[in-house]
Amino acid sequence: MNADALSFLKNLMKQPSPSGFEVPAQKVIRARMQNVADRVTGDVHGNLIGTLNEKARIKVMLAGHVDEIGLMITHIDDKGFIFFAAIGGWDPLVAVGQRVCITTAKGPIYGVIGRKPIHLLEAAERDKGVKLEDLWIDIGARNKADALKSVAVGDSVVVTPDFIELKNELVSSRAFDDRVGAWVVTEVLGALRRKKLNVAVYAVSTVQEEVGLRGAITSAYHIHPDIGIAVDVGFTSDYPGGDPKKVGDIALGKGPILHRGANINPVLGKLLCDTARHKKIKFQMQAEPRGTGTDANAMQLSRGGCAAALVSVPNRYMHSPVEVVSLRDLDATVTLIAETILALTGRENFIPS
Repeated sequence: MNADALSFLKNLMKQPSPSGFEVPAQKVIRARMQNVADRVTGDVHGNLIGTLNEKARIKVMLAGHVDEIGLMITHIDDKGFIFFAAIGGWDPLVAVGQRVCITTAKGPIYGVIGRKPIHLLEAAERDKGVKLEDLWIDIGARNKADALKSVAVGDSVVVTPDFIELKNELVSSRAFDDRVGAWVVTEVLGALRRKKLNVAVYAVSTVQEEVGLRGAITSAYHIHPDIGIAVDVGFTSDYPGGDPKKVGDIALGKGPILHRGANINPVLGKLLCDTARHKKIKFQMQAEPRGTGTDANAMQLSRGGCAAALVSVPNRYMHSPVEVVSLRDLDATVTLIAETILALTGRENFIPS
């Protein structure tokens, strides 16, 4: 990965942007898109759309969601401790002991997620597991009035950003699900910028995927694409206890994940595989016997439907503060999607036969 692309990725991962609060991350995406797209637009929902070759008859929509899971302040007690609800799918266990950043009208406020110390837990409490309602955020407030000087009910919360580089071109951070998807679709625009295109390309940094694919629903309806490719993250099985019988034999560093199943147009799915083989891009295959729960669902079902596919970046420890991905897989994902688009003539027939 070149230095500019890595810098863009690092800057993007710093932004606290859970579903419904995506503006900080979208500002970083917009700055990058303005350098690589013919035109950049936004919509009332918060989606950001970079386009190339808009006058072409056939439209290709790329979607990577920029939002992350987070928390929302729901209550502040008399002592100034802050209680919260989940934005998206949280494992309460990984929330325990985290340092957090609260986005407020006055700027970021930092705190920690507290719980009764292990020494003081009764045996029954230890056995019942952790629930989010048993946890709280401590910002050091003296009381409720003191806390309200800094935060408010409805403010969003994320785990404090911490991007680190590991060995063998692996990196770790919270929010790779799916900030890397938004990164990929933007970088695809850069890869196509001065190429001859036979189709129009709409790269969308979508919002609110973690709470129901909401941004992809509205942006797909607006664009009305003929072809839709979602970029998300996918489960690996390359860790202790990982089960390839459930998710396939998927590992970091072995290329993007392609998919077969109900959510994948078989003609487009084959084109992605054929392009990968022709360009000698390593890829992995994952079975999807039902809808994928990604932006590919929304694109496939919008209006009269489109030929949809999903390309996933392998990701360890999904929905945790220490998700791990491979920089080589990210580069390969950009290359595969760009080469697939360059192979399109605009005369393809995606009706299954």
